[in-house]
Amino acid sequence: MQIYLPIAEISVDAFLLLGLGGLVGFLSGLFGVGGGFLMAPFLIFIGIPPAVAVATEANQIVAASVSGALAHWQRKNIDIKMGIVLVAGGLLGSTVGVWLFSYLRSLGQIDLVIAISYVIFLGVIGSLMFAESARAVLRRRRQASTRRKLHQHLWVHGLPFKMRFHRSKLYISALLPLGAGFFVGVLAAIMGVGGGFILIPVMIYLIGMPTAVVVGTSLFQIIFVTANVTFLQALHNQTVDILLALLLLVGGVVGAQLGTRFGGKLQGDELRSLLALLVLLVCARMLWELVATPADVFSLSLVQP
Repeated sequence: MQIYLPIAEISVDAFLLLGLGGLVGFLSGLFGVGGGFLMAPFLIFIGIPPAVAVATEANQIVAASVSGALAHWQRKNIDIKMGIVLVAGGLLGSTVGVWLFSYLRSLGQIDLVIAISYVIFLGVIGSLMFAESARAVLRRRRQASTRRKLHQHLWVHGLPFKMRFHRSKLYISALLPLGAGFFVGVLAAIMGVGGGFILIPVMIYLIGMPTAVVVGTSLFQIIFVTANVTFLQALHNQTVDILLALLLLVGGVVGAQLGTRFGGKLQGDELRSLLALLVLLVCARMLWELVATPADVFSLSLVQP
C-alpha cells in the first residue's frame, strides 16, 4: 500500500515503514538501545532524504524515551539534579546543532555531513563494542573472576564549579555533565539520535555515576533534548514528517515488546557482540554509499553554442 509522505516528497509502502519500525523496535528491545542510530540509516537506505530522516527520527525518540523514563521514575532510578544539568547542556547543544544543520543545508552539504558522521561514529562505536564484548566472552570462557574499577579520578574531576549530586553520591564539577550534554545535543540535531550510546559510557566511566541510575537519567535527558530538536527542526527547516513518524512509532512499539521477550534468552556479552556486528554492517553500507558510483551519473558542463 503506497502512501505519499508530504515532507519527504516521495511515495513509500506503508507496510515497509511499519516493518522497518518493527525491526528497529525489536532490536531496541533486544539490545536495550534507543535504536535512533540504526533507524536514520535504514530510512536513508529506502530513499528518505537524509535531512528528513534525521529530523523525523528525533520525533520518534521522544515518545520512546518518555515510556522508558516513566518506568525508571517509578523505580526511583533517575538522578533529577544530574538530569537537569545534562538537559541544560543538551538544550544549548541541540540549539547550536540545529543552527549548524540549517547552515549546512543552505550550503547543500547536509546529506554529506550526515553520512560522514554516521560512518565515523558507527565505525568507532561498533569497533569498541565488538572489542569489549569479545574480551568479555574470553574472560567468561576462562572463568576469570578479576574485578576492575569502573571509575578512576581523572584531571576533569579537578574542574571548578563543583556540585553535589546526592542520588549518584558524587561531588564533581558541573562542567563535566554540562559538556557531555552539549556534545550529545549537537549529535541529536545533526544525526537524529538520542545519544544514549555515547552518553551512557560517559556517565559510567568518566562522570562515575552508579549503573543503577545511568539509563533512567539518560532517558530523562533525551526526552527534552530530542523534543527541542523536533521543535526547532520543524520551525526552521520544515523537515519533520509526522506521517512517517507515526508509522515508525506504531511498528516500533510492537517490535520492542517482542525484542524484550526474546532478549532474555541470550547472554549479555552475546547481545553486545551481535549489536556490534550490526552496527559495523550499517557503517559499511553507509561507507559504500559514499564511495560507490551513483546509479544515475551526470555531470555539469558548459554548453557550447
